[in-house]
Amino acid sequence: MLRSLFSAFLMYSRIPVPKVEWKEENRRYALGFFPLIGAVTGGLLLLWRMVSDRLGFGQLLFAAGAVMIPVVITGGIHLDGFCDVTDARASWADREKRLEIMSDPHIGSFAVIRLFLCMILQTALFSEVKEMNTAAVIGCGYVLSRALSGLSAVTFRSAKREGSLQSFVKPAHKRTVIIMEGFFILLTVACQVILSPAAGIASAAAAGAVLCYHRYTAYRDFGGITGDLCGWFLVVCETAITAAVVITERILSL
Repeated sequence: MLRSLFSAFLMYSRIPVPKVEWKEENRRYALGFFPLIGAVTGGLLLLWRMVSDRLGFGQLLFAAGAVMIPVVITGGIHLDGFCDVTDARASWADREKRLEIMSDPHIGSFAVIRLFLCMILQTALFSEVKEMNTAAVIGCGYVLSRALSGLSAVTFRSAKREGSLQSFVKPAHKRTVIIMEGFFILLTVACQVILSPAAGIASAAAAGAVLCYHRYTAYRDFGGITGDLCGWFLVVCETAITAAVVITERILSL
């Protein structure tokens, strides 16, 4: 279990942890620990909100820092997947060609445009996050998105037999991973609802909607999911959660 925990952090974050040997038995439960990286990210978001309040930083500076936190923690691995999927879909090519484009290390103009727009939207949304309670609900979203991503990895059909995602899915003890992800999902949604009932429900609904859309479009465009598609899902899911929380809180304040 401990080696699986370290494997998850070594693969999906830049958080320093003890190195473990790259073998299947050390990745058996790694996907089940994936949400803990989100917990660290959410915790740092709360810390940044606290520091911003204490030092009197403006909302734009807070928003810029909030957008950067997940990138710093993950090294941008999920944004890379977002860009690869964007380029593949923008090609309007057949399924095999799209999978080939996703494997290309170069970035296309469509990915740059979509990434730019996504970062602007996230910054704008975080500029509306002024309360610790709101930041906490969004912070929980980083756990929820990763729990849903891990769940989809072991339950959705795969588009490829090989790849970075398969190196974690194939050796996974799927029943245990599903139980772990289910625990994180229930715990996170419960925490969000306790913090803010309406925003918590909106967050869960937004995440569920993105997950359904993710499955539908992944099967339609690629025949299943890949590591890049899971990265795309995380970026879109976390943006949707933030938007749902911000909009709900704004409506309640009217």
